[in-house]
Amino acid sequence: MSESRGAAAEAGVGRRTLLKGGLLGGAGALTLAGGVASGTSAGQASTTVGGAGSAGSVSGILPTGDAPSPVGHLVEPFHGAHQAGIATVPQSHAVFVALDLDEGVGVTELGRLMRVWTDDIARLASGRAPVTDQEPELAARPAGLTVTVGWGAGLFGRLGTEHLRPRWLAPLPPLPIDDLDGRFGEADLLLQIGAHSPVTLAHARRHLVGAARGIASPRWLQPGFREPMERDGWSLRNQFGQVDGTVQPDVDGVDAGLLWIDAHGQPAWEGGSSLVLRRIRMDLAGWERADRVAREHAVGRDLATGAPLTGGEVATPVDLHAVLPGGLPVVDRDAHARRAGPHAPHQRFLRRPYTYEEVSADGTVETGLLFAAYQADPLRQFLPVQRRLAEADLLNLWTTPVGSAVFALLPGCPEGGWLGQHLLA
Repeated sequence: MSESRGAAAEAGVGRRTLLKGGLLGGAGALTLAGGVASGTSAGQASTTVGGAGSAGSVSGILPTGDAPSPVGHLVEPFHGAHQAGIATVPQSHAVFVALDLDEGVGVTELGRLMRVWTDDIARLASGRAPVTDQEPELAARPAGLTVTVGWGAGLFGRLGTEHLRPRWLAPLPPLPIDDLDGRFGEADLLLQIGAHSPVTLAHARRHLVGAARGIASPRWLQPGFREPMERDGWSLRNQFGQVDGTVQPDVDGVDAGLLWIDAHGQPAWEGGSSLVLRRIRMDLAGWERADRVAREHAVGRDLATGAPLTGGEVATPVDLHAVLPGGLPVVDRDAHARRAGPHAPHQRFLRRPYTYEEVSADGTVETGLLFAAYQADPLRQFLPVQRRLAEADLLNLWTTPVGSAVFALLPGCPEGGWLGQHLLA
């Protein structure tokens, strides 16, 4: 065994001892091996490992110059009022990992895990290996890595801390279009991991799940992929070929209150958010049998450009009052663009969708969408829209929700702090 391998193995034993023995009891014990290289707060521009901040137009990911961006060395800031991975420009690869607390785990043990995860995530995001990393070379290219931690409704009941659970944190009520698979349901903990490199992503996932051993066990894992974001901001197309994510709130400006939880009524959650993750199976064979007119009629948009059928560009609002010469609406009353649109200003939320593919033992491939929606209050913002879609949406002819889960995403933390500190300390 080499000297470095031996040191890493020794550190691994130390970490396991700390987790199980309770030696991480104080907040001051968070920094297990010094501070974190990235001292910027969430919302500042991304930087590159070994260099100055990149001059990107959105979080440093979209280069403004002619030189290609060193994607492998991009660093997304970890510390700040909000967790990274929510308002961050979506990475090309993501995985959602749900875990359940092991029997007998309580507040103390969860606090230890949050401290360890905080330190590990901060290191991985900055391009440095965690203390017990057996493959430290894989941590050297962060590739815009973000890890977002969430808690599920069941966690609070297990811990006897129901008074800390946000009032909206509960499974969505049953919807008539759902055909839910219990494999992709509610869980106690969530790790949402995103990166521009699948190697970086897999390494972070393996390490963080391993760090939870003895405290929490995996329940499900859902990987997804999407096209890289380009300068025009509209590069994403789902597997139906439609431009996705065409209407988003301005969460960095006037619509920030739609995304982030404020201090009113739940000060310990200030700066946090929520995630509704819907796994939607897509009937690609049926979709391909429909002609282009039928497809655009169902969506309410031009498939080539993403623009509304009422005209304009991809970002042009849909004119729901436009009618054809015969008096029929240009956009069908049950078109997705009409049903999914907000009927009130607060019925808006941030979306970061990913495509998934699941291969069965016989080689059959199921394709679908991991629809990730972020908002301050899903009961007020997300549920009314979802109910309209369940009531009548032409896309329901080709889509079926097969998974659903709701999580409260923790507020961010400053340097020296840890995720969930205000809730568990």
